[in-house]
Amino acid sequence: MAAEILKINPETPDMRLVSYVADRIKQGQVVGMPTDTFYGLAADPLNLRAVDLIYDIKTRSRHKPLSLLIESVEQAEYLARPLPDVFYEITRKYWPGPLTIIVKASSRLPLKVTANTGNVALRLPASRVAVEVIRAAGVPITATSANISGASECTTAEGVRQQLGDRISLIVDGGDSPRDVASTIINMSEPGHISILRQGAIPESDLAEFLRFG
Repeated sequence: MAAEILKINPETPDMRLVSYVADRIKQGQVVGMPTDTFYGLAADPLNLRAVDLIYDIKTRSRHKPLSLLIESVEQAEYLARPLPDVFYEITRKYWPGPLTIIVKASSRLPLKVTANTGNVALRLPASRVAVEVIRAAGVPITATSANISGASECTTAEGVRQQLGDRISLIVDGGDSPRDVASTIINMSEPGHISILRQGAIPESDLAEFLRFG
């Protein structure tokens, strides 16, 4: 069955449409939707059946954890163990934006989401559609890219439709992605140490002052 395509204005999203998307996520469905980097697959990470669906849709190894999109630092505090001061310094500068931060997960998160690593990758995106959907759903959403594992990431809803249109029921069309580079990933799950795990939209040189931490 072909995926439904739902157009939402990325600058002024219609809240009725946002609620429609949020309801589908709360029902345990997986939705293709825009972020401020590539299109992603959004699901409720607290719903284990939905988490399983993500892995099946992408044919992704279950040994790889899922990153999450959140709508506030307060939500990060709910999902992670006590956060170091440097977390707040970095997020004040780079959130919302294309910086994913790996921290120690709280016990509130299912082990399936963390792939038994004990860590979780969090990002507050500079995408009004994504943030409003998270707020309307009342839960963070998964942020893994909307593509089959090993295939190219998608910067348009049409790209998602071509790869996954027969695997998911809904794709939000929020226009072209504002950038075609993935988020930078940093790891601060080890006390007193920060490292870059993936070069991305934020250059390593911009993060130098934080990488010296500890």
